[in-house]
Amino acid sequence: MKRLYKTATAQAVEGGYGVVLDEKRLLSPAKLPLATPSFALAEAIAAEWQAQGEELLPHTMPLMRLASTAIDLVAKRHHDVVAEIAAYAGTDLLCYRAEQPPELAARQHAIWQPLLDWATLRYDAPLTVTAGIVPVTQPPTTLRALAVAVAAYEPMRLVALHAITTATGSLIIALALLEGEIDADAAFAAAQLDETFQIERWGEDYEAADRRAALKADIATASRFAALLDAP
Repeated sequence: MKRLYKTATAQAVEGGYGVVLDEKRLLSPAKLPLATPSFALAEAIAAEWQAQGEELLPHTMPLMRLASTAIDLVAKRHHDVVAEIAAYAGTDLLCYRAEQPPELAARQHAIWQPLLDWATLRYDAPLTVTAGIVPVTQPPTTLRALAVAVAAYEPMRLVALHAITTATGSLIIALALLEGEIDADAAFAAAQLDETFQIERWGEDYEAADRRAALKADIATASRFAALLDAP
């Protein structure tokens, strides 16, 4: 796609704040008006559009992608998206610990257990921990409590929660990040704990390094997106 505009600016619009390309309001891919709850997020999306060259490169506009997903998809399928995210609690990464080597098991306990303890206190949602890959059945009351917590998120925050949950394999890590208990770097470190341990022992190949870099960027972008929702 060719760039057909000169300037991208954030402006107050009906429904919140939007982006204007020259004098034309920006729409989502589904042709719905792009509106955000904060000027800061609209301004950041406008900056992505302003930074484009002669050719538009959608992959360089991750904030636009998240906002569009919230407007075009999540808002219409809120119940389904909530169910998809909440399902991660049944197999949360933090609940499956290694038995060997002892160093890995100790690191998992030191980094993962405080997050589970936080979830227990924050949502009254204790999760059961197991060793190895044997499935564990989580308490129904815990699963319900976490589903209620997820359902309370409006579409734009929900799309950030979905992105982080799928990237980390852990609803608890995602909730802790969006609730301010940890930052994006800590979320990445917790999600990649096992991989980091193996890299320390055996090294890392280029493909794995690229995957980890992309994962870290996805978590950071979703975290920034959520933070911009709360900004003035």
